[in-house]
Amino acid sequence: MDIGVVLVAMMGVAGTLGGALLTQRGAERAKRRELEMTQTIQEARENRELRRRCYSELHRDARQFATALSRHLYVLRDGPPGEEDIRVLEDSKATYRDRWSEALMIAPDSVISPARELNGRLTRVHGQVKRLEQGNARPGETLRSAAESQHGLWSPIGAMREAMRRDLGVSEGSEDGADLPSDGSAFVRDFVASSVRQV
Repeated sequence: MDIGVVLVAMMGVAGTLGGALLTQRGAERAKRRELEMTQTIQEARENRELRRRCYSELHRDARQFATALSRHLYVLRDGPPGEEDIRVLEDSKATYRDRWSEALMIAPDSVISPARELNGRLTRVHGQVKRLEQGNARPGETLRSAAESQHGLWSPIGAMREAMRRDLGVSEGSEDGADLPSDGSAFVRDFVASSVRQV
């Protein structure tokens, strides 16, 4: 038997086995890349869904807190608030505060910036309403000034909402006034002649 033939045969077998091994490794790499890409897409979907839920809840709870402040102003206008009135306002504040804390851990800076502006305004209006409720109003604080401040919350709520929609990719432009109540001047007029009754 010729050594050359044996070497050629061995090279052929090695080539066949090596080709199969290389094909298998290539298929494994492709499968691994496919799994990594699928995992990345799934994580992106989950992250987007988490942000969407967080944004939806924060927007809802900010609106409910602003509405609770409005309701509380009407209660103050009509007389001293009852325990239930105070509890409703404080529960609304606590729910909003929980959502705000969650958003701080989830939302990007492009959403946090307008949300922080709104948070500061909500806090200031709440403080003003509570001082009026307790009979400790600062100079210049009246039901009317509190109503004007409360009405001023709707614009930053809209700005926060728009930033959230842009981050989620569902909006490119502004929908001015989307969160504004239909007639803020009527709300403020309700408090023109009102004075805070001592509790």
